[in-house]
Amino acid sequence: MRKGTVLMAAAAFTAATSALPAAAQERTEVGFLDCIIEGGMELAVISSKEFSCTFQPADDTRPPESYVGVVNRFGLEIGATSERVMRWLVLAPTTAEPNAPGALEGNYVGPSAEVTAGVGGGANILVSEGDRNLVLQPVSLQAQTGLNIAVGVSAFQLRSAP
Repeated sequence: MRKGTVLMAAAAFTAATSALPAAAQERTEVGFLDCIIEGGMELAVISSKEFSCTFQPADDTRPPESYVGVVNRFGLEIGATSERVMRWLVLAPTTAEPNAPGALEGNYVGPSAEVTAGVGGGANILVSEGDRNLVLQPVSLQAQTGLNIAVGVSAFQLRSAP
């Protein structure tokens, strides 16, 4: 059953991301963003959860940065999950690498999908709004436990932690 759950999540994510336009710019890796998203019980078309993240720059001379935020999902979400852990590869246009502390602050949007029956997973690919053209590309499916299904669009609001 667990293998089927992960396969269902991967299939749903593939279907959701096929609608994204191909990026015309070349991109470079600027680091990893590791986030912990709170769990909870949902029966909603619109849901909202808080999260905290640590950005580890690819440049080892830069210190890690802390971020907090809210993820809003617009779409179907039914069930309950524990907190989830998600890791993204942060990509930026090769012509404009974000170097300043807090450079990841902003709003991101993209398709999301997850399925959980005991143990499951999901994924979200997120693109920054505006002209910064940052992309948060999932490194692996997120890990979570519970009983849940969710498909829709996620909007992340990412802010530097105090």
